[in-house]
Amino acid sequence: MSALSYHEQKDIENIKHLRMLIKELPDFCADFFRGIEPQTSTRTRIAYAYDLRIFFEFLRQENSAVAGMDYRSLPLSILEQLTITDLEEYLEYLKCHPSLEGTDVINTERGIMRKVASLRSFYNYFYRNQRIERNVAALLRMPKLHEKEIIRLEIDEIARLLDLVEEGEQLTEKQKIYHERTRVRDLAMLSLLLGTGIRVSECVGLNLTDVDLDACGIRIFRKGGKEAVVYFSDEVCNTLEQYIMEREQMDAFPGHEEALFLSMQRKRINVRSVEKLVKKYSRLVTPLKKITPHKLRSTYGTNLYRETGDIYLVASVLGHNDVNTTKKHYAALEDERRRSARNKVRLREES
Repeated sequence: MSALSYHEQKDIENIKHLRMLIKELPDFCADFFRGIEPQTSTRTRIAYAYDLRIFFEFLRQENSAVAGMDYRSLPLSILEQLTITDLEEYLEYLKCHPSLEGTDVINTERGIMRKVASLRSFYNYFYRNQRIERNVAALLRMPKLHEKEIIRLEIDEIARLLDLVEEGEQLTEKQKIYHERTRVRDLAMLSLLLGTGIRVSECVGLNLTDVDLDACGIRIFRKGGKEAVVYFSDEVCNTLEQYIMEREQMDAFPGHEEALFLSMQRKRINVRSVEKLVKKYSRLVTPLKKITPHKLRSTYGTNLYRETGDIYLVASVLGHNDVNTTKKHYAALEDERRRSARNKVRLREES
């Protein structure tokens, strides 16, 4: 039997985690998660579970019909007993509420919208399956979402970032000690993120056998487990080649022999470590921008769209299932291109 891939291992971990979360919810919630399983990823279902836990905790704290009760014993009929006013109070609660650990949680517009969407999906499932007769969540208006500016690196900032990773001049003396050991890896990883637009989860999941330097391509697994090949430039290829030569000399920790990018503990590097790495370097280059691995993805998408003007190509390379998702992210650039076209068509020749 062949060893499980990184993505299969993560899926199993997520399934186990989800089962623990479901045990903290009312019994009827298990039916919902079984029902949506074929159409959703484990990560999506985990997000639903966290959102529903917040909803039922709100009822326990704020709703007189449920106050003080153990919400795990609530019957399904509670969904029909709630009014639109109850759900509007939940919407207000989401703006700022205590976590289970006691600290305050402040949700952004997008965070609130996601939690409302989770609740509506929850209600829709039981209503569609004729388990409840009233779908009060369908009456709840989605919060207004203001357009958010896409944060990305400019061309000169990309160059300065890669120079910093390569030379390490602005790092502290303590950081320079570690930098000597991770410089080649960090440069290869950031070059790959900036030069392909892959997600950080796709990056950390790469194995040595997923890289084809001759074809300048990598095999990745998109959301939902779909396999795809992404190509990169000669510049990225050179940094990867240097790192792979170094990587092949490393003695990886048992169970992590296939991983492309290793941590200093010789284990497959994780998402959190890459996020910290990006933050460490980027705040020295552009301290006013909060740069994350996802912002590097936005940077690549922006540059590819500016160079090609092909929104469908950008959607394909980034792995967006719906081109409207891509258009939403790059609407400002689309408008910029439309403005630049205003003098392209001439009605009469200039005299």
